[in-house]
Amino acid sequence: MSHCTLTGTPFGTAPDGRPVQRWRLTSGNGVSADVLTYGGIVAGLRVPDRSGDAGDIVLGLSGMERYAEPHPFLGALVGRYANRIAHGAFTLDAEPHRVPVTDRGHALHGGPDGFDRRLWTGAPATANSDRLAALSLQLRSVHGDMGFPGTLDVQVTYSLDRRGTLAVDYRARTDRATVVNLTNHSYFNLAGAGHGDVLGHTLELDADAYLPVSPEAIPLGPAAPVAGTPFDFRTARPIGDRIDEDDAQLTDAGGYDHCWVLAPARAPDRLRRAAVLGDPGSGRRMEVWTTEPGIQVYTGNTLDGSLAGADAKPYERHGAVCLETQHFPDSPNRPEYPSTVLRPGEEYRTRTEFRFPHLTD
Repeated sequence: MSHCTLTGTPFGTAPDGRPVQRWRLTSGNGVSADVLTYGGIVAGLRVPDRSGDAGDIVLGLSGMERYAEPHPFLGALVGRYANRIAHGAFTLDAEPHRVPVTDRGHALHGGPDGFDRRLWTGAPATANSDRLAALSLQLRSVHGDMGFPGTLDVQVTYSLDRRGTLAVDYRARTDRATVVNLTNHSYFNLAGAGHGDVLGHTLELDADAYLPVSPEAIPLGPAAPVAGTPFDFRTARPIGDRIDEDDAQLTDAGGYDHCWVLAPARAPDRLRRAAVLGDPGSGRRMEVWTTEPGIQVYTGNTLDGSLAGADAKPYERHGAVCLETQHFPDSPNRPEYPSTVLRPGEEYRTRTEFRFPHLTD
């Protein structure tokens, strides 16, 4: 088996004129990942199918000029708070804070100038070896950035091992109390980016409950059992199997855009399986493992063909699915949810892995 490698090349300039780099991680077994220093974006993820032919399974754009334009967080690292904060307002230690609202009157993914729009500092991680390619991205978010308290120092490490597993490790520290919820927002199509919709993909979620939401995608309250609902993916079934049912949770969102409550881990901070995605046509399978308590499943409901990759194939509605490991939406306003508060002296630390078992079965 070939060695894992990490190489960097120029990828245009950020909106502020600074140079952007594209780092390519290769596994030696046919898997490779392209990561940009702009937004920490996974711009490409090539994975062999059952016949050994590699194809790009994430939606990407043709160049840096396209990424600088508005797009729905394609492949990006999102923060300081992934998902939504109701009305862009929360109170922490009796002090109110406001985040600019961008989605139906609510804050989404850290505000209009979130981590997905920042230039991260990229460098090879110390873990690099013949068996592991690893890229370290670092970002400082100052006190008051998008309304969040505390100066937050963030390090995200993308690594790719010889089995083809892509891991994302998140770490952060703060100098005063704040809230943190980070994720990666890749759009997956295991048939290949731009190759139709994912409604025929099978999905299995290790979750007995999910969070119903208002028409504005804010949680209504406690988790609800998935049993007997279109949200039951405890056994694998096609994503499109029940997506068009007359259920307000689906019709309001135009599909799935909900957070599932994952089965508890056997021990704190221990990885457990969250999801299995499969494409019958290509034979590709992807498992998502995480230390996070939830996973947001978004079925590309607002994709409309206006975006396309380098091959000009348009990204149509339901042309991909996002599997965003994270804490729950609006947790800063929900004391009954797992806490997203980070205090000085503590370290935010979480890990998610994207595994491809069809390569090793």
